[in-house]
This record gives sequence, C-alpha cells and structure tokens, in this order.
Amino acid sequence: MPSTKPLREGSATKRAAILSAARELFLSDGFDRTSVDAVSARAGVSKRTVYDYFGDKNTLLQAVVGDISDSLVAAVRRTIDATLTGLTEPAQLQDALTGFSMRIATDMLGSADYATLLKLLGGEGHLSEAPFRDAPEEALAERLAVLGEAGLLTVADPRLAADHLIALTFGVVLNRHGSTLITADERVRSLVAEGVRAFLRAYAGTRATAP
Repeated sequence: MPSTKPLREGSATKRAAILSAARELFLSDGFDRTSVDAVSARAGVSKRTVYDYFGDKNTLLQAVVGDISDSLVAAVRRTIDATLTGLTEPAQLQDALTGFSMRIATDMLGSADYATLLKLLGGEGHLSEAPFRDAPEEALAERLAVLGEAGLLTVADPRLAADHLIALTFGVVLNRHGSTLITADERVRSLVAEGVRAFLRAYAGTRATAP
C-alpha cells in the first residue's frame, strides 16, 4: 500500500482539508463514484497534491477511516480516565461503570463520527484493515486489569472482561436501538444499569460482594 506523505510545516492544514473533503464525498457519493478530481476540487488543492499525500484513492479511504477511528478511540480513553480512575471502594463500581457505559452509549455510539465510521466500514469493500475495531476494547481491558489488581474486580482475562462489559451494556443498547442517535433516556439507563449489575455479579472482586 502506498504510504502517506510525511507532514511538513503547513502541510497539516492541506491534509486535514483533503480528509474532510474525502469523508464528505465518500459518504454522499460512495467510494466508487468519488473521483480524486472531486476531492481535490472540494479541498481546494491540486489533484497532484492529493496523490502526493495519499498515493491512491484506497489509501485515502483508509486514512479517512483511521482519522475518525483515532478521534473515537481518544474519546473512549478520555471517558475511561474521567469515570474509571481513582476508584478505591467496591461500592463505587456500580455508579462508575454505569457512568462510563452511559457516556459511551450516548456520546460516542450516538455521535455523527460513529455513524460515519459504521457506514464506511460496512459499505465499502476497499479497506485492507479496520483500525478501530479492537482499540476501544483494549483500552477498557487495561483499566479493568487495574481494577482487578486493586481487588475491586476478579479479572483473569481483562480482554474477555471488557468484551463482556461491552456486550452487557452498550452492546444491548445497540441491539435495541440500532446505530441511530442514542439519547440518555430512562430506557437506555435502565438497560445499562442492569448490564453493569450482571457484570459485577460475574466479576466481583475479592473486596466486593455481588450486587
């Protein structure tokens, strides 16, 4: 696969403009019907500049997906830091895990970025890889491992525990509501809270009692 052009001073603006234009056109017209000429015109750069930065259209699509993925993964990590840091007592887990799951379900899964990513991943067969698919789970697994080391959870396999928490909380929300915009209403909160209770029953730590 052609590599993208290393960034020089002033080039980040051009790169961002190309990615933004490509994202809009891939969504509105589809990958096959989007030309490099159209991308360059919308971005306000030359066709040669698009090729200089991204090599070919497939690499440009991969870069668009990677850019969205990086933004979403960064949001997941910020949410983990905001909700699952500094926990010292088992009694804090229910509220903390519910808060984390609610923020992911509403702020991330209900975001335009996530809807765009799903459309690009599901509708195009031109992607050689999907960088987003494992990164959020790995970030959550790292934090669950820390909670396990503190005795707040019993976590033999952090990645499996992350998969279980995801499936029981915002996974259920997605199954019920699909990928449409999700709001923090009582139905969503009830589903998430019950999922967290089920997770804690399965993963209660040495210092905890199952809820």
